[in-house]
Amino acid sequence: MEQYHFLAFDCGATSGRAILGIYDRFGYTIEEVYRFPNKMVEMAGGCYWNVYSIYEHMLNCLTQLASRGIRIDSIGIDTWGVDFGLLSDDGTLLSLPRAYRDPYTEGIPEEVFKIVPREELYAITGVQTLNFNTIFQLYAMKKSKASVLIHASKLLFMPDLLTYLLTGQTVCEYTIASTSGMVDARTRSFSKPLLERLGLDSDILLPITQPGTVVGRLSESVCRQTGMGPVPVVAVAGHDTASAFAYTPHPLERSAYISSGTWSLLGIVTDSPILSSRAAELNFTNEGGVGGTVRFLKNITGMWIVEQCRKAWGRQGRDYSYVQLADMAVRAKKYAGRIDPDDPRFTNPINMVDAIKCALAESGFPRPKEDAEVISCVYHSLADRYAQVLDQLRELAPFEIEVLNIFGGGSANDLLNSWTEEATGLAVFAGPTEATAIGNLNVQYNLRVTRVEN
Repeated sequence: MEQYHFLAFDCGATSGRAILGIYDRFGYTIEEVYRFPNKMVEMAGGCYWNVYSIYEHMLNCLTQLASRGIRIDSIGIDTWGVDFGLLSDDGTLLSLPRAYRDPYTEGIPEEVFKIVPREELYAITGVQTLNFNTIFQLYAMKKSKASVLIHASKLLFMPDLLTYLLTGQTVCEYTIASTSGMVDARTRSFSKPLLERLGLDSDILLPITQPGTVVGRLSESVCRQTGMGPVPVVAVAGHDTASAFAYTPHPLERSAYISSGTWSLLGIVTDSPILSSRAAELNFTNEGGVGGTVRFLKNITGMWIVEQCRKAWGRQGRDYSYVQLADMAVRAKKYAGRIDPDDPRFTNPINMVDAIKCALAESGFPRPKEDAEVISCVYHSLADRYAQVLDQLRELAPFEIEVLNIFGGGSANDLLNSWTEEATGLAVFAGPTEATAIGNLNVQYNLRVTRVEN
């Protein structure tokens, strides 16, 4: 077997990175070759993603790799879900994509449910109700007569939009589309009757493509700017959690997974969606996976709370590392205060620490006297929430869950892993931290091997 070089762009809500995967007959190695910050941009009363900044970082990465003389066989991109950009007839991006933490969708689900009852919507899409689901974002834009929606010709989800900027080609990849709340969970295509009932134009949606499809090659402009050749760009599992779940270190029939990052996504992998009334009541979601699988899971607010606490403390001159936070949490582990990590007040507060203290006071807990008690509360609350959701998952899963595998950046938090093991009563296996990138790379590798064999 010859040696292959694949590049995974793994873009998160707070940072992005490029991982180079080198595959040969002995296996594979990975190398982080580029890292860049990402954040919401607040302007004109809204929150947006600076997609052009992400694109510029991608060009910088490709330029550096070209200068090193590294030949890339293909590129894959994964990002967070639900958010999107809108193109005009001539292919112009009409606006920066709105960010899912923007409060412009507050109250929108309730308005939608007056047209399509919540239970019926779940029976069609199998997607949990979250304010920022794409279907609610589009309805909010329609309600406000947003000009970008009026003039839109195509909708591209975030990884597909970045692919478009690199190649000039448009695609709608299945796993990312499945987060939208607009895909029929059974047919795995957009539900046009549903969209028509809500007065949403389904013509802006592209046909859904399964992961492992070559979309196009780097455009002439990108090649000229970076020194790269016309490298193929592959629609991998565009949703980062789908890429992470594509990395399966334990047998599917007995494992639950937590993809731990800004969000903690706890669930299982199944062959078909679970659309029972109980699943709807508990607000679990069915999202697309690689190879026709379904990710049955629940979104839990994860390391976002920790990062925002660090940000609040940093503004006051107290910059804590994760090692320091763990030491602090252990020191204050007897502090009894607990919060619900999924309380809407923690979505995007001005000051996360103040929001936590207010929540604790309302619940009758003593006010934290030091930062250590705050972080101990957060870690214990996350572990307790994992245990609560896991109990719900056990009720719905078609098999007995014996193992919990935590992967992603948050899996490096040994203390939280330990407290999760205590709270859930399951053996916890941690890592790899780069599960998302590895899943992205594996889709590219499998496509390459299949094409070579054929």
